[in-house]
Amino acid sequence: QVQLEESGGDLVQAGGSLRLSCAASGRFFSFSLYTIGWFRQAPGKDREFAAAIRWNGANTYYADSVKGRFTISRNNAKNTVYLQMNSLKPADTSVYYCAAPRTAGTFPLRRDDYAYWGQGTQVTVSS
Repeated sequence: QVQLEESGGDLVQAGGSLRLSCAASGRFFSFSLYTIGWFRQAPGKDREFAAAIRWNGANTYYADSVKGRFTISRNNAKNTVYLQMNSLKPADTSVYYCAAPRTAGTFPLRRDDYAYWGQGTQVTVSS
């Protein structure tokens, strides 16, 4: 099985920064072969895509709402993906989840293509 664990969520003032981490584990999970995505879900809203990074880090993709403010990166030696969030806004307040797709070597951007999910970490941005 695949386990994903997010950390780094916190309460921060608007304009501030946070770095989220996603640590992956699993006996037969080859982390370095999988795209990892970050999603977020605000109260009363659907879970939405935020960013994704290809298995080898060669490609990244961001939702328009976070482009230019968030940066996704990974360290395959540590089985960890990061989401650096700068210039945070109250609208960024959400539970942030990392996820892995069903199939290695793919680069999906749709929520439904992700099969493995962490428990989430809360990010709250005050005005």
